[in-house]
Amino acid sequence: MRSILLIGLGRFGKHIARELNELNHQVMAVDVSEERINAALPFVTNAQIGDSTNGIFLSTLGIPSFDVCIVAIGDNFQNSLETVYLLKELGARKVIARASRGMQEKFLLNNGADEVVYPEKQLAAWTAIRCTSEHILDYIELDEENSIFEMAIPEAWNGKTVLELELRRKYDINVLGVRVNGKLSMSIRPNTVMYSGNSVLVLGEQQAVQKCFCI
Repeated sequence: MRSILLIGLGRFGKHIARELNELNHQVMAVDVSEERINAALPFVTNAQIGDSTNGIFLSTLGIPSFDVCIVAIGDNFQNSLETVYLLKELGARKVIARASRGMQEKFLLNNGADEVVYPEKQLAAWTAIRCTSEHILDYIELDEENSIFEMAIPEAWNGKTVLELELRRKYDINVLGVRVNGKLSMSIRPNTVMYSGNSVLVLGEQQAVQKCFCI
């Protein structure tokens, strides 16, 4: 369990609060809107109404005590920049900030952000990949070359084992898990049998996965 400061409770920030709550992390939420604070109360440990561009206000929160500070402000980029700068000045261990454009990402990093998330860009990439084939059920990009795909098991694989398919030798793809009736099993062995109707998690280069699944 980690201690997280979440600044900004718009749609993006509220979704983060919900997910962090599901993961049982302690979340201190901050927003200038009382309405947004009240809406997020069921998903956070503590919450305060306040202006994150006010250094005196931020200093009362005990910034160095948080494992991560997330700046999820989406409607005022200048406020995001000022907040990131102040958090670092006050001793924040790690600052993750939201960007909506490439230029914003550069400014945030230059202003002290340790990491920048780019929801629109990441969602666009996910949607584009997801729509390229009916076989692709989910997709996580690890770097420019390697990704994890959840794929529907092709009919041609039905009843064959991981060893028989020879995916690593033929395509340099690793099988990470199999989902059966919604339950994911990561216990994969050479004699694990594939059945159509289920899905499989594979790790590899995008082009190799496309070739393997004939996308």
